Amino acid sequence: MRVAIIGAGALGGTFAARLAAVGHDVTVTARGAGLAAIQADGIRLTGGFGEAHAHPIAVERLTERPELVLVCTKAQDAEAAIAANATVIDGAPVIVVQNGLGGVATARRLLPASDCFGALTIIAANYTKPGQVTVTTPALTYLGRGDGPADAATRRWQALLEPAVPAAVIDNFVGAQWTKLVVNMLNALPAITGLSVQEVVADPGLRLVMTASMRETVRVGMARGVRFGSLQALGDRRLRAFSRLPLWAGQVLPLMMRARMGDVPNLGSTLQSIRRGQPTEIDFLNGAVVREAAEAGVPVPVNVHLTALVHEVEGVGTPLPVAEVLRRFAASPAPH
Repeated sequence: MRVAIIGAGALGGTFAARLAAVGHDVTVTARGAGLAAIQADGIRLTGGFGEAHAHPIAVERLTERPELVLVCTKAQDAEAAIAANATVIDGAPVIVVQNGLGGVATARRLLPASDCFGALTIIAANYTKPGQVTVTTPALTYLGRGDGPADAATRRWQALLEPAVPAAVIDNFVGAQWTKLVVNMLNALPAITGLSVQEVVADPGLRLVMTASMRETVRVGMARGVRFGSLQALGDRRLRAFSRLPLWAGQVLPLMMRARMGDVPNLGSTLQSIRRGQPTEIDFLNGAVVREAAEAGVPVPVNVHLTALVHEVEGVGTPLPVAEVLRRFAASPAPH
C-alpha cells in the first residue's frame, strides 16, 4: 500500500521504517536537516523493534495522493502540516498519531472528504539525530475514533498496522485520549530538569509534583464529564479512585508507569524538543489541562506552574536544577 507519513521525527520515523520493512511503499514529509538526512541515507531504526534501514521517498510536501496518511507531527505543528498537504490528501483515509485532545478534530476540519481516525501510541522513541531513531519502549498503538465502540474501518487499519508495529483497536477513543493525557504528565518535569522520566520518578520530590499534575488532570476530566478510556491498565474506575487518593498514596501511579518502561532512559518527547532547540508541545499537554480546567472552573496550580516552567526552559535552552524546581513549587500554591 502507498502510505504517506507527515512528520518523520521519532514516531514518524518509527512508523516509516517498520511499514517499509513489511513491504509498504512509504513516503515521508520532513524539513531541514531531517529531510536532507533521509534523502541521503534513509531512516535508521534501532532499539526495541530491532534494526531496520528504510529508504522512503522524502519530500517537503506531498505531490501524489497516498492510500493512507499518518500524521505524526507534534501537536503544535499538525494544523499547518495538514493544511500544507490538504489539496493532495483530502479524500484519503487519515490516522492522526498524536498527543493532546484535538488532533482528529483538526484533521476532520481541514480534510472534509477524508475518513479520519486517531492513534494513541505508547511507543517511546528517541530521535537521536536526523534520520536516526532509537525505540526505547516497544509498546502498543491504539486506534479508534469517537466515544463509542471501534468500527469495522478502524479494525481494517489496525490489521494493516499490526505486522509493522503492535496495534489494537480501542473503544471510547475520546475517553482514551484523556487517559493518554494523564500518561503524558510524564513529559514536563524531564523537560524542565533535563533528566530522564525514570530519574524524575525516582526523585521523591519530583515524583510528588508529577503525581499532583496527574491527579489534577483526572479531576479536570471528571469535571468535564469524561468517561476515561482503557489504556495501559488504566481506565475510568482506576483513575477515579486515584483522583481521591492523598498525594503520598497516589505516587503508585507514576511508579507503575516507570516499571513498565524498563531501564533504557526515556527522555520524553518534550525534553527531546528542547534538546533540538525546537518549540515543545507543552501547550497541548499540561496546557490543555489548564484550558479545560478554566472551562470547568477547576483549579490546577501544578499544571499552570509546569507549563510556565517548560516555557521558561524553552526560552533559555538549559534545564533547571532539581533543587530550584522544588523550591519554585514550594513557593507556589499547593495542590489540594
